Amino acid sequence: MSLRSGSAPSPEELGDIPLVPIRRRDFSPSSRSHPSQVAPSEMGSTAVILNTVVERAMNASERELDDAKTTADGMSLDELRDLLREVVKTHERDSNFPPPVLTRFKDFLKNEDANQNPDQHPELIEEIKIDLALVTNNSPYAIVRSVVQNQDDLSTPASTIRCWVIGMLFTCIMASTNQMYSIRQPSIRISTSVAQLLAYPFGKFCERFLPDWGFTFLGIRHSLNPGPFNKKEHMLIIIMANVASNQPYSNNVVWIQYLEEYLNQRWAGRFLYQILLATSTNFIGYGMAGLVRRFLVYPSFCIWPTTLSTLSVNAAFHTSDDGPVRGPGGTYSMTRYKFFFLAMGASFVWYWVPGYFIERLGQLSWIAWIDSDNLNLSAITGFTGLGFNPLPTLDWNVASFIVDGLAIPVWVTINMFISTVLTALVTGGVWYRNAYFSGYIPIMSNRVYDNTGNIYRVSSVTDVDGCLIMEKYEAYSPGYISAAQLVAYFCYFAVYPATIVYVFLNHRYSMVIGVQNLYRSARNWVWRILRKSVPVEDKSLCIDVHHRLMKEYQEVPECWYLLLLLLSVAAGIAALVGWKTDTTPLALLYGIICCLIFIVPLGIIKAITGLEVTLSVLAEFVGGYFAHGDTLALNFFKTYGYVTCSHAIIFSGDLKLAHYAKIPPRQTFCAQVIATLVSTFLCTRILNFQMNDIPDVCTPDAPFEMVCPGINTFFAASVIWGTIGPKRFFAVGGQYAFILLGWLVGFIVPFIVHYARKLYPKANWLTRLNSVVLLCGGLQWAPYNLCYMWPAVPVGIASWLWVKGRWGEFWERYNYVLSAALATGIALASVVIFFALDLNGLTIEWWGTRSLTNLENGGPRFKLLGGEYFGPRVGEFH
Repeated sequence: MSLRSGSAPSPEELGDIPLVPIRRRDFSPSSRSHPSQVAPSEMGSTAVILNTVVERAMNASERELDDAKTTADGMSLDELRDLLREVVKTHERDSNFPPPVLTRFKDFLKNEDANQNPDQHPELIEEIKIDLALVTNNSPYAIVRSVVQNQDDLSTPASTIRCWVIGMLFTCIMASTNQMYSIRQPSIRISTSVAQLLAYPFGKFCERFLPDWGFTFLGIRHSLNPGPFNKKEHMLIIIMANVASNQPYSNNVVWIQYLEEYLNQRWAGRFLYQILLATSTNFIGYGMAGLVRRFLVYPSFCIWPTTLSTLSVNAAFHTSDDGPVRGPGGTYSMTRYKFFFLAMGASFVWYWVPGYFIERLGQLSWIAWIDSDNLNLSAITGFTGLGFNPLPTLDWNVASFIVDGLAIPVWVTINMFISTVLTALVTGGVWYRNAYFSGYIPIMSNRVYDNTGNIYRVSSVTDVDGCLIMEKYEAYSPGYISAAQLVAYFCYFAVYPATIVYVFLNHRYSMVIGVQNLYRSARNWVWRILRKSVPVEDKSLCIDVHHRLMKEYQEVPECWYLLLLLLSVAAGIAALVGWKTDTTPLALLYGIICCLIFIVPLGIIKAITGLEVTLSVLAEFVGGYFAHGDTLALNFFKTYGYVTCSHAIIFSGDLKLAHYAKIPPRQTFCAQVIATLVSTFLCTRILNFQMNDIPDVCTPDAPFEMVCPGINTFFAASVIWGTIGPKRFFAVGGQYAFILLGWLVGFIVPFIVHYARKLYPKANWLTRLNSVVLLCGGLQWAPYNLCYMWPAVPVGIASWLWVKGRWGEFWERYNYVLSAALATGIALASVVIFFALDLNGLTIEWWGTRSLTNLENGGPRFKLLGGEYFGPRVGEFH
């Protein structure tokens, strides 16, 4: 095979390069140590390479280096140059890709003498081949290599009978439990990590006690016990449980329609209406996720950091470790399996302290407690204020609430922290200057207030159907929001254009490749129908080993996802038109258009940083203009505008999870669709039980604290955005019109960062500066603050810079396992505390619990006397 010299390889040429993963050799225990422990004399000619680029930048082990050398031996110079160009184009502005490796590749491509006279540079060429083989024969990211293998066994079954039985069991348990207690205060949720932990003993039980009875269907034997319970079965169970962990978003709409204290539309209690709406909102994201796989799942730079903790637990259960590794204080040989249970047990035990006995340790406002009446002290240091506190919590649940310092790349954590500090200073400045009357409102509140500083009474300006009565509005008050919410909304309006511009500037090459592949797939599908010819195989993106491995399985055709999308749209239209919703089906079209515009940019941000930017604010903002004062119409615009893209990103993450686990795509598709269908029907049935069989539900007199705090907030937001409307808040002449400048700021910031990188190409720290993540730091405000962000910084630095930099293999083995173990321990402890104690009223009340006394002064700066109000005079606002 030969490639064209001096030009980028075509997909057909690139697909022939022999970069298939090789089988790793067996090593004796003595050779399994970290490369830094091996003397240069023992490593031969590879020692120089290992001690320069690979060890420092790639964190490659001796075994990975040996595999790369074997692959490099069969690589020609033409293949080397063409592959290097492809890698550079794909990862040129990839913040997760090691900058020294990218610089090394660029320098070699610019080295004309090495290209024209290769005989004079044999050592350099050999080193570059090995470096390139490390990037293409395995993941270029140490965080992925630590939990994902670059090999696959095609004979390992995934979609087994026991897998489906266990998966459906957890689907039913999670859907019913999470739906039932979603309206309780506080709510209780069974997380996917709990299901992952409990699914393993279920699988091992089936492996040991079930007989090998089965049948043959379509040439494949299906047995009750096909052999050892394997990691593919385990991961497929987790994918089923994951899609069942969230309730249909449309349930929020049904609640406020049905109950008397809201809109009192009793027809909303009809099961057919509910199930049409629920299936529409639950499945509409699938179609979009399937259509953007080539942009969010296949590319190697889409690492999806949030999936790696799940994969690490899977690896702990199903992968044997390869001997001792050096770490802080010595050498460690503990398996990941044992380490997981020890860390999980410690997390479970400790969470009882801040989660039940001394809840104040979770929100440790010790500086504000020095003088609890001091408003300024609380506003600057407290949980009700900006949160400038060096030790704000001893609860890992709080410390990892915004960013998990162990699981999220440290450059993301630092970007977020810088942004949060800057926006904290802005928030404080707005509040202390009483800009936009924010001094009359608590600095960190996420509620809407009237001109007396009290919570806005939406019933004072609406009729029985939730529609605005202008005379009531003019006689009452405009709506006001806190300083923190002002900053948050500004950043939301900035992050949307910033995301689109960022992706265009930094990932447009991958976008072009994705569009070409999507077109090729659609063209081949049409050819197959019209001419019955075999479609041309998609050869692009073959620099990623995991994408090449998944090529061995039959892919899900785009038409399957398109059919799901069309059926979801049809169900949604039937619900909107078949009942008196007074909402145009354009609400669905609006949601799809929003998703088409933002799914790839927002998905890429999620895939490379682990941070999710939702379209909730944009959906409310634009939907409010369409609603024209109709609360119910706003809810449908908000639901489809937000859910379509949000679900598509969630499902894309699950597809990447299956991609890493090497589960056949069609089996993943069936698991996701069937589990979602089952959970949708279960949640809808339980919703009817809650509405009709729980006395006084969603009222202060409801049993078991079923007071619906989330539904109350959802209704209040619906009235504010749908009834009062964004026009009175943010349009020209509105009290917060300046916030619209966020759109301009968001458009400009990515260009500034982009051209700063061009001006200073050798400043590696600029490659870690991400314009979108910088703006994301401002999205966390109200009611969250620096107390929820700062703890991730020392954790991230210690893990990603100190431990990873000194003991790479130790970090790879234990880091993500620790992250998953801490989260699982907290989840298990919260479930036990809720069902064993809280549900039975066994609570503790003393100084150390939240319920006894508020030790912070979280009030406004300015107090009003009786009869006073701030802002425009009554009758002067419209």
